[in-house]
Amino acid sequence: MNFISILLFSENPEKLSDFYSKVFQKDPDWSESGYYGFMVGQSVITIGPHDKVKGKSKNPERIMLNFETEDVKGEFERVKDIEGAEVIAEPYSPDEEEKTFISTLADPDGNFFQITSTWEEMSEGMENLSN
Repeated sequence: MNFISILLFSENPEKLSDFYSKVFQKDPDWSESGYYGFMVGQSVITIGPHDKVKGKSKNPERIMLNFETEDVKGEFERVKDIEGAEVIAEPYSPDEEEKTFISTLADPDGNFFQITSTWEEMSEGMENLSN
């Protein structure tokens, strides 16, 4: 199997799409009938309307979107200043050598997302923890 996409439902998908346009620093790759799609790396994030979704997420910890970068601290500083972003956790390192970093923010709908070191860096950091 190959994971290819996630769908984020929102009471206001246009506003959420505008927010993620600033996070990804690009316009949606496509939009149609109130849905907005962003190609992010090898996957697609689609934002769209749903009549049963109202207000902010009541369980934002349930699913976290992870976006990897080689500059967690720099991207955190940029993204935290986007209107609608809420800082949940500033960059911290889960490994003693501080080779990898994770930060957590919330989007305007209250969904949590993380800016993390790359998968390769994270795996190396976790290997060091077990040695």
